[in-house]
Amino acid sequence: MSGFGVPRPTEPEEVAEPVVLTDDAELDLSVDEAVARVEDTLAALDAELVGLASVKRRVREIASLLLVDRARGQFGLTSSRPTLHMSFTGGPGTGKTTVALRMAAILHALGYLRAPRVHTVTRDDLVGQFIGHTAPKTKEAIARAAGGVLFIDEAYYLFRPDNERDYGQEVIEILLTEMENERGDLVVIFAGYPDRMATFFSANPGLSSRVPHHIAFEDYNHAELVQIADLMLTSENFRFDEAAHAAFSEYLTRRMRRPRFSNARSVRNAIERSRLRQARRLVELRRPLRKEDLVTLTADDIYGSSVFLAEPAESQ
Repeated sequence: MSGFGVPRPTEPEEVAEPVVLTDDAELDLSVDEAVARVEDTLAALDAELVGLASVKRRVREIASLLLVDRARGQFGLTSSRPTLHMSFTGGPGTGKTTVALRMAAILHALGYLRAPRVHTVTRDDLVGQFIGHTAPKTKEAIARAAGGVLFIDEAYYLFRPDNERDYGQEVIEILLTEMENERGDLVVIFAGYPDRMATFFSANPGLSSRVPHHIAFEDYNHAELVQIADLMLTSENFRFDEAAHAAFSEYLTRRMRRPRFSNARSVRNAIERSRLRQARRLVELRRPLRKEDLVTLTADDIYGSSVFLAEPAESQ
């Protein structure tokens, strides 16, 4: 009798044991595809972010640690899996989220994460409003980040010692357990302002002991912010004319002295508002437009900001 239509039982595939190199073998890291992907990610980080030399150095150090750990494994040298939970401290607009995305790509390339995914949350995504509500919310966020990075922005808002009925402490306790139990499946990055993060960790020593990598993001200086503006414009097919470039430099000098300045975020907002003023100016010309008109921001588009008004006002 023929066996047409009857699936034959399949033998389970044998998983090949990893080959352990001999003691006198040599390992060339440059031919490892994962190393190439890491280098591509680091190059992208250099291209995306102006300055931040100390941050980029720390990211490279962590990548090097993991590359060497991977090489040790190929020689059969066993050691505990590196703890990769991190703290990113710095002001707004200093590139913390961008670095988190690139770090996830590096960890994925080296096999420490299942996916190059970053799930960003704040207190509102984790803390419930009534008894029994916090644990499900926190575990849902952890589940969504599983295999990738859980990025907790403004993490210090989880800790409110002045409120005995606050449920933020329950989030911290759940995170402590999951960070230890899921070391091979989840990386948690806590982010926020430096002074508040220092208080947050000092009040939660158990949490601090599970976060070995603390990376500080410095504010950008004036020259770096001008460079960031030029990169943003180029990426959007715009440019400053010579007078506009000088005007924007003056704008930054004034804006940096004002409250709520947010580094690259404020630069992006300023460019967006300059584009609004450019659009209004071009429409009011009531003549045919050339490509040069459409790509060029002029000094008038910059000087329209309220930072140039005599009386202090909210910047626009």
